[in-house]
Amino acid sequence: MAHQAGGQRAVLRSVPETPEAQSYLQDYETLLEAVPFPSVVFDRCWDVVLANSAYAALFRTVGPHPTAMPGDNLLRFVLFHPDAASVLGEHEPGWCLPMLAQFAAALDRHGHDPALQAIRRDIAQDPIMEAAFRQGLPHWVRTVGEAAVEHDGAVRVLFHPDPRRGPTECRLVGDTPKTLQDLGYTRLTMVLREARRPAPPPRRRSTDRRAAGHLSVVPAPEA
Repeated sequence: MAHQAGGQRAVLRSVPETPEAQSYLQDYETLLEAVPFPSVVFDRCWDVVLANSAYAALFRTVGPHPTAMPGDNLLRFVLFHPDAASVLGEHEPGWCLPMLAQFAAALDRHGHDPALQAIRRDIAQDPIMEAAFRQGLPHWVRTVGEAAVEHDGAVRVLFHPDPRRGPTECRLVGDTPKTLQDLGYTRLTMVLREARRPAPPPRRRSTDRRAAGHLSVVPAPEA
């Protein structure tokens, strides 16, 4: 059901077993597709369950990645994809750090989940991300306050590939009905605003030069 960026469908990590839940998701997919703004449904590990065409269009210029495509796992895309900052403006304070904080909370609640543990191992294998998670994140939360961690209501910068949109802002709206909540899913919609002209998006980072795009909450590694 999940639309991969580029139009392909991703393979779901888990599918509700009951016919009623499956039927509900099929109808909800139809509803989601009618929304003109990028909208996505994901599970507690940020694996994408449903995403509409507007979501796929937002990430249509993103290059391939073996584990961090936006149509597969939203958290992995934000943390690990070298193209993330080319779409998600103000990537570190607006997207990366809030989602790291949400991941830390999910790990506290569901630490046994193998998908969460796999993400934690990948963070640990990245020295910059590990330092941000262990040292930079607690300092950032103390500085900005717990409210900055929440997505709902936040205004974030986007670099939309559609030239009619271009650099713009979106209001993140969390609108998860009870049935989705009962299934363990969350819905997030990016309500696009009129185009504005912030600073140009950063160049795409080469995966072998990660230090050039290090998180500012931790010092860059010495050469």
